[in-house]
Amino acid sequence: MAIYLDHAATVPMSSEVLAAYVAALAVVGNPSSIHSQGQNAKRMLEEAREQVAASLGADSQEVTFTSGGTESINLAIKGLFWARTASASDGRVAPGEQRAQRVSRPGRRILIAAGEHHATIDAAAWLATTEGAIVEEIPVDSLGRIDLDALERMLGPDVALVSLLLANNEVGTIQPIHRVVELASRFDVPVHCDAVAAYGYLPIDFHASGLAAMSVSAHKIAGPVGVGALIIARTANVVPLLHGGNQQRSRSGTQDAAGAVAFGVAAIRAAEGIEARQAGLRALRDRLVNGIRSAVPEAILRGDPVDRLAGNVHFTFPGCEGDSLLFLLDVAGFSVSTGSACQAGVPEASHVLISMGVSEADARGALRMTLGETTTEAEVDALLVALPGAVQRATAAGLADRAVGSRA
Repeated sequence: MAIYLDHAATVPMSSEVLAAYVAALAVVGNPSSIHSQGQNAKRMLEEAREQVAASLGADSQEVTFTSGGTESINLAIKGLFWARTASASDGRVAPGEQRAQRVSRPGRRILIAAGEHHATIDAAAWLATTEGAIVEEIPVDSLGRIDLDALERMLGPDVALVSLLLANNEVGTIQPIHRVVELASRFDVPVHCDAVAAYGYLPIDFHASGLAAMSVSAHKIAGPVGVGALIIARTANVVPLLHGGNQQRSRSGTQDAAGAVAFGVAAIRAAEGIEARQAGLRALRDRLVNGIRSAVPEAILRGDPVDRLAGNVHFTFPGCEGDSLLFLLDVAGFSVSTGSACQAGVPEASHVLISMGVSEADARGALRMTLGETTTEAEVDALLVALPGAVQRATAAGLADRAVGSRA
């Protein structure tokens, strides 16, 4: 049986969540129907909304259920942008309008941190292509931490919104969200936070954060795939992506009561005992980090060595192709990754590492190992036994490929 060390991609659904999910799937009724069966489904849905809200330090009215992290991020970025630009103009760029004119229009700049998830990058790029948004990247340092001085210089009244990860999904670096919100508030600029990777691994208090919106996903906390949420502050205005029945604030569509129920159970578990969970994961993480440094001295730890997600271990192995290393470890019985699962199978260096100043050659030798509640010391030790041989073979394969390429 394979040893699963890819919890950042998805967390195995717990038996408790699965049982609640199956039971909820058997309940008949549309939450929008006014008969008793519909109202029973609505009760289940709203109880789940309260559970998710409580796990994030939010009110239930601020929770909009979505199909997952990607939709939540798209709704936040596009919805905040549309709301902001509509207050200054008609919210759209007139046909044939020149770029110089677009630049002069207020509220059309979007600031995103370098190395963001592709859901953020692509949503912002779509707004640039179709809506005249001007997307600018806030630089990060060699650890993947946002450059606050650069952000301060970039902010102004013409900024529509700022969006960044709470913790990087590849290298695990935790961002200074409170400081970002403080800087943006000087210009009344709303901040959206992608907390998908951090949810369940860091204590989150939405109200205390001052954020306008925050995205999360159920399958990152042992819930089902296909369910997520966008937390929208009462004071924020988000224009919907979907129109139809106005079933939720900023989102139309029949709500998935069963998915919400499972999400709610997972949310309760994610919020309970988070400090103890962090301590346990940190101990396992440090065991793995120290073991890799000892077994493969040339390996380089990426991301902040201290302010990082407790279960995140990310190394680059010089001269080694990460994909080859992944496949060798897979054959040996270990499930790991080279980066975001959303970019799996794409033969290119990680944009996260490139944004941190890592060369393309070194970035190709990346390996991400992410631990969870079910990970054991024995599993970590087993990986440490298998890793050096896999690195040697992957490095040799890389040398052979480069030799062939040089002769071509």
